[in-house]
Amino acid sequence: MSTPTRGLGAGRHIEAGERPAATVTSVHELTTADGATVRGVLATVPGARTVVALMHPRQDLTHHPLVPALLATGVAVWTQHTRSVNNDLTLVHEQALLDVAAGMIFLRERGFSSIVPLGHSGGGTLFAYYLEQAGLAGPERVATTPGGRPTKLAETDMPTTDGVVFLAPHPGQGRLLLGCIDPSVSDEHDPLAAVPELDAFDPANGFAEPPRSSSYSAEFLERYRAAQRDRVARIDATARAYLARRAEARAAHQRSGEAADRRRALAPHLITVFRTDADPRTVDLALDPSERPYGSLFGARPDLINYGQVGFGRLTTPEAWLSTWSGLSSYADFARCATGVRVPTLFVELTGDQAAFPADSRRMVGALGADDLSHVAVRGTHFGGAIAPDEPTGNQLAADRIESWLADRHELAPPI
Repeated sequence: MSTPTRGLGAGRHIEAGERPAATVTSVHELTTADGATVRGVLATVPGARTVVALMHPRQDLTHHPLVPALLATGVAVWTQHTRSVNNDLTLVHEQALLDVAAGMIFLRERGFSSIVPLGHSGGGTLFAYYLEQAGLAGPERVATTPGGRPTKLAETDMPTTDGVVFLAPHPGQGRLLLGCIDPSVSDEHDPLAAVPELDAFDPANGFAEPPRSSSYSAEFLERYRAAQRDRVARIDATARAYLARRAEARAAHQRSGEAADRRRALAPHLITVFRTDADPRTVDLALDPSERPYGSLFGARPDLINYGQVGFGRLTTPEAWLSTWSGLSSYADFARCATGVRVPTLFVELTGDQAAFPADSRRMVGALGADDLSHVAVRGTHFGGAIAPDEPTGNQLAADRIESWLADRHELAPPI
């Protein structure tokens, strides 16, 4: 078995090129259908009639490394925040859809002939969910969040788009966490409590100290995956109990008008989720093999990172947990939404991806409902780095494929 190494460019921060000198950039503040304020940046070049829109449910993509390359192809680029940018704590995906809608309305009003969302990583599921809901009549849209909050989607103007690009999309925040949450946690109040028989980082279960690759048995993996679902279900139950308690307090305040009941209704119940970097595929490269480097999105030592502060969904409200981070309750599941994605679609898979593994990508592509569907794979890591030294980055290779696909379907400005 080959020795795993940390791939070049496997980190999050990939250097971007220079934007064309003729680029004009403007900042815009938008109001959503439910009254929230979100901001976006429009970068355009002379003659641009097509706009590519980048969003992520919880990250700022203003300086995404693909922006200069896209501008150079002759399109405008819109990068927008959601109301939960850089904030996992309160991210409710149904609210993020209202944020997307505000951006789509703005771009239509600007007069672009074509609007093409580009969803990278978690942005892929965000746009898949948006397009699924935009394609439905208002009464058919999701009426309440998984936590029971009205969504306002039925009465929201949700313009559809003229195509969509999915770049290294993972299966959804909840599905991603379902694959990497540590099922050996035996006490949700103790970051070190563990059931040894479910510990992926115990040599007795197949773990090997890096740089050697681990090797897990089919029997262990079956128990492990089932236990992951059980843990998520337990956290779901906790989240729903917290929400029920708050609803009871609100009802009591409506009856009594007492400040004490109002305080109970306002008091936050936050959920801390220990150890969320424990996907066996990150340390056993024989599982669903690909060109990915050893380690997770967070680094080369998941066996250590798993016990630290970094990780998905580590601190969240009950509402955000159910809407975003629960792989059992969230509606923001790429494969679930994909059947409703019917606009022309380009799916760009990165062969060294550590968030969407080959089986995930096959399942997502197979679920897409578009008649005009292109699926390509390029060498690169999840954030667009190069797999090996002295070769193009994944972002460069992806940009070439995206430009060709756009040129075949949409109007591009002439070279500057």
